[in-house]
Parts: sequence; C-alpha cells; structure tokens
Amino acid sequence: MTPARDEQHWMYRMMVTSRKFEEAIEAIYMEGKTPAFNMADGPIPGEMHLSNGQEPVAVGVCAHLKAEDVVTATHRPHHQAIAKGVNLERMAAEIFGKSTGLSGGRGGHMHIFDPDVNFACSGIIAQGMGPAVGAALSRKMQNKPGVAVAFVGEGAVNQGGWHEAMNLAALWKVPFVCVIEDNAWGISVAKDASTAISNNSDRAGAYGIPGKRIEGNDPYAIYAAAGEAIARARAGEGPSLLEVDTYRLAGHFMGDAEGYRPEGEKDGLFEKDPIPKMRAKMLVDGVATEADFERIEGEAATTVDAAIQFARNSAIPAPEDALTKVFAN
Repeated sequence: MTPARDEQHWMYRMMVTSRKFEEAIEAIYMEGKTPAFNMADGPIPGEMHLSNGQEPVAVGVCAHLKAEDVVTATHRPHHQAIAKGVNLERMAAEIFGKSTGLSGGRGGHMHIFDPDVNFACSGIIAQGMGPAVGAALSRKMQNKPGVAVAFVGEGAVNQGGWHEAMNLAALWKVPFVCVIEDNAWGISVAKDASTAISNNSDRAGAYGIPGKRIEGNDPYAIYAAAGEAIARARAGEGPSLLEVDTYRLAGHFMGDAEGYRPEGEKDGLFEKDPIPKMRAKMLVDGVATEADFERIEGEAATTVDAAIQFARNSAIPAPEDALTKVFAN
C-alpha cells in the first residue's frame, strides 16, 4: 500500500509543520531560562517534551483517520495532535497557558484535548489505553462508524493498565489499534534494561491479535502497516498492535542533559532525520518538485507563525475563572 501523491504531500506538510512548531516552541521555552535553567521561568513554564524525529509515526497512522476516529496520545503529543487536525492556534495558546487555549490554559502541553477532532493526551504513562478502548467499545455497541487509536511509548507496554486494556480490546473484538512508538529510551532507561523481549509487537500473540514491528522510522512502511490495521478494525475484525522503530532527536524533556546516551548516538540519529529523507524520496519518485516543497514549507512556516502570534497575543486566564473549565459541565 503506497500513499497517493496528495497523501504524500499531506504527510510531508504535517511532518514539516510539526517540526517547525516544535522548533518555535523550543526557542520560546528557553526564554528566561538562561543562564540558569529553571523550568518555572519564562513564557512557557513546566516540562516540555518534544517529538521531533517521531513525526513519521503520526502521519503514517493519521493519514488513514477521519475526524470521527478517536486518538489518544502521550506526554509527547505535538506531532500526533497536528496530524489529527487539532486547532494549532488554540493548541499553541494552551501550551502558553492562555485563556484562548483548548482548555483555557489549564492543561498545558501534556493535556491537549480537542473534541472537534476527537483527540486527547495525558502525561500519565499508558493512561490513554483505557479511554481509547472504551471509545472503540462505544462505537461497536452503538453500531457507529469510527476506530480508536492509542499511541503509547515502549515503556508503557510494561504497565499493568496496558495489558488490561489490550486484553479487553481483544476479548470484545473492538475497532482499536495500539501504536507503540519505540524510541529506545524510557526517560533515561534503555529499553533492553526494562523490557524482557526485544519486540513488543510479539506481545500481540498473547491476545490472539495481529502484531507487527515496522523498522527504519519509515513513513511509507508505517502508512502501509497502519492502513491494514485500521481497515481490519473498520471491518469489524478486531484490534491490532503496531510497534514502530523511531527515535527522538531531543532529550526526554527540555533541559535533559542526555548523559545516558552512548557517545555518538545522537549524531547518528540526526543523520537519519526522517524529513529530509522523505523529501529526497519524493523528488526521486517524481511526486513532488522543488517548487512544491518551497510552497509546502512556506505554508507550514506561515501557519506556525500565526499560531505562535495568536498564543503570544492572547490573554492569560482571569483569576476569578480559576475553577472553571477544570471539570466538564
């Protein structure tokens, strides 16, 4: 299964938009945090987890999804939120803690919710599994269209909640796909120091469902595997498990010294940056020209600039509204 020309253009656009958005957020996040780093300082306080390098996972999967489909993500959610169609201006405002944010500035970057496109994420490891399986079950029980996809990190697969959700998804045969983003590091702990098996996709056999590992952080291979899994879910054939070999080009969080990485690992990852690799392939395959890339990259930059400006210009929440938007009415 190969994405059509317009799908490839969309995938590249979303990857570039995500990267440019995170580059902008990274620069703004560091405002007021130098020379002494204090995550409480600056216009964006708190932790910040960047997803640069992992963009192929988001676009390869979300290319097959519709607004009615549900996505839950992790504490590293920007690439998936953008690929799912979350409003970028309101997402930026949420990250800045502004009143115009998706949750009025209450959630920040680890708790992005956009009901218009059925997207949610959480800073709790494996927390999105239960809600995604529940959403899939609700669609099956109501005979409504739609699938649910939970993106998790490889560390989440060692959580009890992950196994409980997978068991029920398989038992109830719900339209659900779990996508594991295996970036090899759970904060600072290497995968082989925390996980008993090399490939978490092998765990699918314990639940009697298909499991597949996709190597190389390849958006085309991810697209093909996700297409099969999502089509299977839509056809009522039950859940699937996908594990994607990917990597983060930044630390676990902004300010992470990354002393745990072996010498030279980071340089090797930048040499495999998936965005220039996809750009080169599209040129060779004749599905895009330099003019196309100039247009796509320019539009992405304009979109990101507008979102950042919107966030900077928005008002902070009024103190008297502190208890509003905390719980749904």
